[in-house]
Amino acid sequence: MKNHMTERLAITGALCAAALLAACGGGGGDRKAGGGESAAATGQQPAQGAGGGGAATGFSTSALTPESGRKVVAVQMLTDEQGNNRFDPAKFEVHQGDVIRYTLKSGVHNVHFVADSNRTLQGFPAQPSDLLQLPGQTLDVKVTNWKEGTYYFQCDPHAALGMVGHVEVED
Repeated sequence: MKNHMTERLAITGALCAAALLAACGGGGGDRKAGGGESAAATGQQPAQGAGGGGAATGFSTSALTPESGRKVVAVQMLTDEQGNNRFDPAKFEVHQGDVIRYTLKSGVHNVHFVADSNRTLQGFPAQPSDLLQLPGQTLDVKVTNWKEGTYYFQCDPHAALGMVGHVEVED
């Protein structure tokens, strides 16, 4: 009887650990960067997104340049000393031609402009970004052809814990 319970506990623990690892993007060193090196070895996520890498998600790991007269809006993604996961700032304004630069400070985070929360809007990245795992990694998204309005974004693993934000796009 004890052996069966011990086996069940071990299996349950292994399944929970695997699910947690998958949800947090475990195996980060297994992801391939553009040149075949692991992302952990290069300190970068795979190139992707509009205006930089491929067109897969709308995010770019390459630094994008804002249009003339426009700016880069810096947003930090972090887990603070109390264990709170957050974007800083979580609310900001941008204009057509601006670049939003998400920079990982601590923790493991991604950015996702959830379609359900942005139903009448367009132009935002269609897919979630990959998880950023190394401090200093960045994701850029250029604001081009975004309709005027409020766009909601989140960190998928931490949205239920309040890691959400919104950007107001002005004409």
